[in-house]
Amino acid sequence: MAPKRPKGAGALPKAVESPAPARPDPDALYAALDLGTNSCRMLIAQPKGSGFHVVDSFSKSVQLGAGLERTGRLSRSSMARTIQALRICQQKLKRNKVKRMRLVATEACRRARNSRDFIRQVKRETGLTLEIIQPEEEARLAVISCAPLVSTKTEQLLVVDIGGGSTELVWIDISSVPRRDRPAAIMRLHNGFHTAESPFPAAKVVDWISVPLGVATLRDQFNDVEDDSARFALMSWFFEENLADFAPYKDVQAREGFQIVGTSGTVTTVAASHLGLKRYDRTKVDGLRMTSDQIDKVIRGYLELGPVGRRRDPRIGDDRQALIMSGSAILQALLRCWPTDRLSVADRGLREGLLYAQMSANGVLEDGPF
Repeated sequence: MAPKRPKGAGALPKAVESPAPARPDPDALYAALDLGTNSCRMLIAQPKGSGFHVVDSFSKSVQLGAGLERTGRLSRSSMARTIQALRICQQKLKRNKVKRMRLVATEACRRARNSRDFIRQVKRETGLTLEIIQPEEEARLAVISCAPLVSTKTEQLLVVDIGGGSTELVWIDISSVPRRDRPAAIMRLHNGFHTAESPFPAAKVVDWISVPLGVATLRDQFNDVEDDSARFALMSWFFEENLADFAPYKDVQAREGFQIVGTSGTVTTVAASHLGLKRYDRTKVDGLRMTSDQIDKVIRGYLELGPVGRRRDPRIGDDRQALIMSGSAILQALLRCWPTDRLSVADRGLREGLLYAQMSANGVLEDGPF
């Protein structure tokens, strides 16, 4: 049936169909920026096969959340440091002519009373629009970034993202998914933890939690404890107490088929120390599996070094030395609570998840492991 015309209209134009949507450009660059409590990090990448190739990157410790525990506000000095870092990010985005990007802020901006003023200041001074994301999305993005590291033998998966201001834990049941489809089922969680019926085998998110304790906020809780070993023990105990209501913690699971994937600077630093790397090498760290005994040995070594020794240790680095013990306390608490003696190390996280989600939504990733 021909479309109706309003009265007085002339002849219909020959083409009345809506124009076909433009095909996504497979060569376009995408950017993901993660502004956390301690660090500002960005990746610029190009889709490649079922993944992506990193074109440019940026990482800087800005300590945005310094003093937040005490005042409930972002300080002028921390905001100034952060804006200086964001200016560098803006220059990289401009130089690479990036049009597709997501620039997100997490726990510090979620908690600070003046975060909205800070977001407006960033826009005014750098032209960048930051988006404060909620804990569930932060957890979901960390999960999908780790999909390539999920073993086809895994039936129960725990993904742990230790941040500066919070720690996200997601427990996923993939026992009903065919083995070869398990990494792909994890990747499909970018649509949400609770999605509509899908024709594909589905990963089931059993439970998840965002604990408002990360490497910076946990350290700040116990800054007044002078003894190094006592402070470490208290931090580990306190974090474990905050996990008491997390459902999987209450259940005894079999070790068989259970996998923990840890993503954070803490986890990769412990892995680098275990390997004895004089210079950090992502290719040796990402995907490494460590036993709980190996992790305990590294942490005992950190305690034996003491604060001065840790500052001098090149495997830890200046940016990480003040936070490595609070991160190690979180890691040790997790391994006490969960029925496994191994941890998979992921040098990936929120930024990679943001990139995967953008590229997947635009249909520029080839069919592959996902």
